[in-house]
Amino acid sequence: MDDGKKADGMHRALCPVETLYVGQRSRAFLSCALRGTVDVAALSAAFDALTEANPPLRSRIEQDGAGHVLRVLGEDERPRLVTRTGDAEEAYAAELNRPLPVGGPLSRAVLVSAPDGESHLFLLVVDHTVTDGHSSIALHNALWDRYRALVDGEPAAGTAGPGLPGWPEPVSRLLPEADEADTAKYLDGRLEQIRRHPVELVPYDAVTGEGAGADGHIEVRRLTLDADLTSRLRRTARGSGVSVHALVAAVLLATARRRLDGGGSRTLGCLSPVDLRSRLSPPLPASVPVPAVTTHLQTLEVSEASEPLELARAVHARLGDFLSRGDHFHEMRITPEIPRNPALQLATVIATNMGVVPGPRLPSGLRAVDVRLVPAREHYFPQAGRSPVMACVVSFEGRLSIEFPHSTACYSPSFMRAFRDDVRAGLLGFTAAAEPGDALAVTG
Repeated sequence: MDDGKKADGMHRALCPVETLYVGQRSRAFLSCALRGTVDVAALSAAFDALTEANPPLRSRIEQDGAGHVLRVLGEDERPRLVTRTGDAEEAYAAELNRPLPVGGPLSRAVLVSAPDGESHLFLLVVDHTVTDGHSSIALHNALWDRYRALVDGEPAAGTAGPGLPGWPEPVSRLLPEADEADTAKYLDGRLEQIRRHPVELVPYDAVTGEGAGADGHIEVRRLTLDADLTSRLRRTARGSGVSVHALVAAVLLATARRRLDGGGSRTLGCLSPVDLRSRLSPPLPASVPVPAVTTHLQTLEVSEASEPLELARAVHARLGDFLSRGDHFHEMRITPEIPRNPALQLATVIATNMGVVPGPRLPSGLRAVDVRLVPAREHYFPQAGRSPVMACVVSFEGRLSIEFPHSTACYSPSFMRAFRDDVRAGLLGFTAAAEPGDALAVTG
């Protein structure tokens, strides 16, 4: 089935952009730590309602000729809420490393409760073939909205029209019209750019360092700023005429440069995912479960003496120019070229940014202690010797958090702790610029 054919109620073809995620095997990993009483039956019903209203969540990926399709699972195969008693930290680590394999459900929901029944960890995992950061957060909040309505006895908002719920359109079909010659010219320019400015990557340390020879698994180092520090960071950004994203990217670049041997200026790359939802006409709601993200790759000359604020201004200006030219649409159109030209997305650091997002709205007697979003993959490649460093940035309820997922077969825990701590120090420098005084950050 080609991308142009209509979907029916049971299956839909993946577009070329979505097909890339099939091989990457990446997933959005949302967690919510809870205190209070959870009505398991209501939560199970809420998850069932969420998957019923969103066919991609209860589908699997199938090969179809040269392409792939999403096909709805049978009633006995569809994902259901899994519940168990256990330790939250152990459960988080186990589920983070548990994949969503091709051929199985593209979502998973797990509730792990402490023996006393008062502390819980809820986990929602969704394949990136059918979601991105914004839609995964929206799905998570929609599930808790349904749960709250069930517990409080409120009528739930309708989630599906009459008949079978519809499949969301691939974002590649929603782009504005473009001349193929213009797209080809854009691709030629991008290929020339990466040829002239190849970027350097941060070398792995686990091959010879801590954990060498051990089977790799995914771990996450985390940096969280409290509401006051987050506000100070925003004030610095506003006062400097840049975004918080640019400040974070600048600190990441400076930290990566310190991990490279030798002195002087080095060519580093910063990859910024760009949300297309608000830039489509009409805008695409965050609640639609499709990957609606493209990327912006820029290269910068970074030395040990580079001023982070100047780096931030460069990142901010270049990203702004990229968007004002409409190149984000061209970038989405050339995404199918990435398997042939991986350097189109090869960067020293990857700085995602979900912006400020709301946490779940819960019924009385239950509160969210902590909400996290982490991207995870099945495949890491220690044999490559080096790779980009991933930083997932999101502000839940006004508290900025940066997650650093990594495979221990590539970067050791001690390496990533030190990297995280250097980024923290750089961000605290920006917060002090907004309002001098003592500053504290929480790490994990």
